[in-house]
Amino acid sequence: MVSKLLHTRYRVTDLEKTISFYKDVLGLEEVKRHKSPRGSELVFLKAPESEELIEICSYPASGPVVVGPDLTHLAFEVKDLETFAKHAASKGYPLSDGPTKSSSGVFAFIDAPEGYEIELIQYQS
Repeated sequence: MVSKLLHTRYRVTDLEKTISFYKDVLGLEEVKRHKSPRGSELVFLKAPESEELIEICSYPASGPVVVGPDLTHLAFEVKDLETFAKHAASKGYPLSDGPTKSSSGVFAFIDAPEGYEIELIQYQS
């Protein structure tokens, strides 16, 4: 049986644009970068208060990246959704949906490069 989640992988076409988004817009830290034995370019990122990593992969030999609607998303907690939304918009990434109130707080979405959705959740205090 498994013991813990280590990382989630997303394949992209434009590696540097995507890495810039995760670092400059979301504030993730790049913790490791290397080339796999088969030739994939891999970059591992982490959120400040998380152990799990996000692996961003560029592997042109596998064909174009096509992200279908509502296929997958990553969810991140934010302390202040309104402040985050202003920051993301100033970097060219406005909210694509929301904000929406829920029983536990408020949430919204932005679209990362290449169409992956990012959910942002501000829990009620």
